[in-house]
Amino acid sequence: MPPLANLPIAANVAVIGASGGIGAEFVRQLSTVSHVAQVHAFSRAGTDIVDDKVLSHAIDITDEDSVHQAALAASAEAPLDVVIVATGMLHGHSIQPEKSLSQIDPQAMLDVLQVNAVGPALVAKHFLPRMRRDARTVFAALSARVGSIADNRLGGWASYRASKAALNMLLKTAAIEQARRFPECIIIGLHPGTVDSGLSKPFQRRVPEGQLFTPETSVTHLCRVIDGLSPTDSGRCFAWDGSAVEY
Repeated sequence: MPPLANLPIAANVAVIGASGGIGAEFVRQLSTVSHVAQVHAFSRAGTDIVDDKVLSHAIDITDEDSVHQAALAASAEAPLDVVIVATGMLHGHSIQPEKSLSQIDPQAMLDVLQVNAVGPALVAKHFLPRMRRDARTVFAALSARVGSIADNRLGGWASYRASKAALNMLLKTAAIEQARRFPECIIIGLHPGTVDSGLSKPFQRRVPEGQLFTPETSVTHLCRVIDGLSPTDSGRCFAWDGSAVEY
């Protein structure tokens, strides 16, 4: 079965964060689906995927005008059926996950929150109004199990945990508001597992054998999860294996 087999004919899809490992794989897999008409690949750096279905666009999710223009571009010819937000920050220039609260740097925490929570919120603000209104649609953002308050047993990684917990709350809020007018819209968080990508690279030595996914494996699982969702699942977070992740 192809990925996202439940999409309508001539589906219009947007992937935010298309230059990352998971985002690029979403673009690649969705571009192979016969009933997908267009895949809008948004990133800062652009995508290397060459396909007649793929349109590459620039976006800065920390800049609201950039997000607004991206939403207009993606929906210029048809409303959107699926939006995948595959952006995220765990580490970067002068930013590392904290081992304890004593290592919190206020600016670094704000930077992580900006990318992991505020950015996806802006995408939801501008992309949700441009989604199809008369059929099942999906807005999915990459979350993480470490964003679960109920599942936090180790501490540490305060900024990343807090940013993903905030993202989960924003997705829940958006799901409640969207359901009032467009009950066929499904808004969810997705935990992709630990994926062999730039985000996880410095921490892979701690991953148990067999639990480090390739982007292809992770995205294949996530597409199956999305295919199995119904509007009653909106506002929840699901792991790659289909299990619910507690908020």
